[in-house]
Amino acid sequence: MKTDRRELTARYLVALRAHLDKKSPGNGDSAQGLGRAVLAGGLVTLDLARMHEHAMVVLASSFGDPQTRTDMIKRKGFFFTQALIPLEVAQRATQEANWHLQQRNQTLRVHTAALARGNRRLEREVIRRKTGEATIIKGKEQYRELFLNSQIMQKKLHQLTRQIIFAQEEERKEISRELHDEVVQTLVGINVELAALGKGTSVSLYALKAKIARTQRLVENSVNEVHRFARELRPAVLDDLGLIPALHAYSKSLAARKKIKIQMTAFGGVEALGATKRTVLFRVAQEALTNVARHAQATQIKMSISEISGAIRMEINDNGKSFEVKKALLAKNPKRLGLLGMKERVEMVGGSLTIESSPGHGTTVCAEIPFTHEKTKK
Repeated sequence: MKTDRRELTARYLVALRAHLDKKSPGNGDSAQGLGRAVLAGGLVTLDLARMHEHAMVVLASSFGDPQTRTDMIKRKGFFFTQALIPLEVAQRATQEANWHLQQRNQTLRVHTAALARGNRRLEREVIRRKTGEATIIKGKEQYRELFLNSQIMQKKLHQLTRQIIFAQEEERKEISRELHDEVVQTLVGINVELAALGKGTSVSLYALKAKIARTQRLVENSVNEVHRFARELRPAVLDDLGLIPALHAYSKSLAARKKIKIQMTAFGGVEALGATKRTVLFRVAQEALTNVARHAQATQIKMSISEISGAIRMEINDNGKSFEVKKALLAKNPKRLGLLGMKERVEMVGGSLTIESSPGHGTTVCAEIPFTHEKTKK
């Protein structure tokens, strides 16, 4: 170590002399390099100060006149300050590491104290349990009562959910009926009146006719949009013609608007299902297709309805991007309630819903609904 110190002292003297011989002050790289060498040699700030003191003594004769001496002192001070930087950085890192170690030790002490308190509580609890069998039995009975109450509450919650979904369907029926019977009829009447107004023969009415024609087109577009909105709320074709025509109509409209290819195959016997189950399948398909159009960035969707042993299976598969199913179902984001609603709808009629999604394979939504005695119904 002494040999290293003497060598570093000589290097320091040479580097300082070279620094002073330069006309420009430089950027301190050589001084910082010496500082790193001192640090690597296991030396400390005091050793570096002694090296600098030795160099000052050796170079004292070169100070010259007072003005030169002042300049030399400033430049030597700059050199020494730059050499100190690596040691200062290392010292700060050591202090920070020590601080973190102290914090961890403090945390460990806190955790140890908490563990000790926990152990004491555990010991008291063991003693209490050993001496209070009657209390334990009473606690079990209370737990059983709470468990039964929780089951009752869960059933009530499911019942409430079903009631909400049923109320939503009734509300959608009413809105759809009002849109068809009032809003659409009003718009059609306006269109008829505008068409009659546009039959004028006066040449001076040319500009007015053009404006009326444009207004007619706007009204026609409004009628179409209202019809589409009504179909999405509660398609009349679902009640009048059945599930398959309703799905065909919705798929065709969605494919045209979103530029997505939708391929559908269906088992005709599905129309033997009751109205409630057919509505469930339609709403599940509507939600799944809407999710694909909004989020999956897919170009193709395949939808199939088939009969399996004792059930109807509906599968909807897309070639879009995947998502984390468990995370989406557990999320508290209200935007994810659609997935929970699909699951609840299917379970409401005794069925099951599974959702699988993986990179490169898109997403598959599969709903299975019991289909037994309803086959013979008309």
